[in-house]
Amino acid sequence: METFYYEVVSIEGDYANLKRTDEESDDLKLVARALLPAEIVEGSKLKYEWMQYELIG
Repeated sequence: METFYYEVVSIEGDYANLKRTDEESDDLKLVARALLPAEIVEGSKLKYEWMQYELIG
């Protein structure tokens, strides 16, 4: 299973916009906040692995 790294760019209600940080891309990924750690804020760093998001910074 691959591992991906993201940064929370913005939080809009029940969704968050994530930007990949492990590769060059301007694309944002819209993810339901229910799938993310409750403690996230804009600028939080996340690791996605085994279909789970983990707060890393």
